Amino acid sequence: MAVTLTVNGKTQQVDADPETPLLYVLRDHLELNGAKYGCGIGQCGACTVMVDGEAVLSCVTPVLLLEGRRVTTIEGLGTRERPGPIQQAFIDEQAAQCGYCIPGMMMRAQALLQANPSADEAAIRAALEPNLCRCGTHMRIIKAVMRAGEAMRQNSRGGGAI
Repeated sequence: MAVTLTVNGKTQQVDADPETPLLYVLRDHLELNGAKYGCGIGQCGACTVMVDGEAVLSCVTPVLLLEGRRVTTIEGLGTRERPGPIQQAFIDEQAAQCGYCIPGMMMRAQALLQANPSADEAAIRAALEPNLCRCGTHMRIIKAVMRAGEAMRQNSRGGGAI
């Protein structure tokens, strides 16, 4: 069955069973490999994407729920040449070690900062709590999210891009 999805601003038809998890459609049909398969049961956060600005676990979200909604993946936040604020902050703070959890962390952080670019450390910790990281870069991840929030606040005040 054809399902119409809007992913990273582009509307496209995907031939998939409506019960197929979004993660599989992103990776297998649309070749967007940023969201990772971690646990497959919505407990690790590696598959996190945004749907209408909210963080969503794509491994447990069937595509049938997404018609008419906006899906954003890590690939939709910026490019290699022009990373988005959250991506640039993670680069600047060297927040990735193995990198497996990082796309999900970035997407959850992006959703938080879009809603509240002034989020403090406690809010960041609470927002990122569902995402697991085994490498131990938690402090750098928090610093990166705080840095991205500052960049977003500056951009909203006309301070230019980072």
